[in-house]
Amino acid sequence: MIEQPILDELWDFGDPAASEARFRVELEQGGPWDGTERAELTTQLARAIGLQGRFDEAAALLIEIPDESEPIVGVRVLLESGRVMNSSGHPDSAAGLFRQAATIAARLGATFLQVDALHMLAIVDSPGAEDWTARAVEIAESSSDARLKRWLVSLHSNLGWRHLDEDNLDAAFAEFTEAARWADLVGTVQQREWAQEALAECSAAMDAASESL
Repeated sequence: MIEQPILDELWDFGDPAASEARFRVELEQGGPWDGTERAELTTQLARAIGLQGRFDEAAALLIEIPDESEPIVGVRVLLESGRVMNSSGHPDSAAGLFRQAATIAARLGATFLQVDALHMLAIVDSPGAEDWTARAVEIAESSSDARLKRWLVSLHSNLGWRHLDEDNLDAAFAEFTEAARWADLVGTVQQREWAQEALAECSAAMDAASESL
């Protein structure tokens, strides 16, 4: 199994094309990786391709990963297949894949991937967004892993944006405040910047709402 910090070094979510190139180089020239690790890298290659809108190509890569792979690979295949389905306009189908991923990850004790799946469920399942987020927050807060705790920034921020889109300004501000708190505690520089930008946007919306009364 590949440790998450290794994948973090290969990923640049702001530049999926560059990430694709890194994963291809790693698969062709890196390692030595065992079969499970190569399969995990392939799921991330598929994700990078999907982020560029090449959904069929990403799906084909995921389908080619052997069914007899280790369970952790199966979780990653479900996660990335769900992301491809959601990005290509099929959130309902994606939700089922994310539920499976969350269930299997929990059984394996793969809490980072479990939280990832729950965070995706909160995105694709609007009626259940708060419940999925609450479950993910509970897991992340109870972890001693600072990298896993970093999910708390995204979890609170995503829910904040959902509330803001629904003009539930007080709830949005509360979530953005929590996101900023966790960003200060465990987040990256970029997460801290994003958290402050979200708070500023929400504050501006609250001021505008007050002025219109």
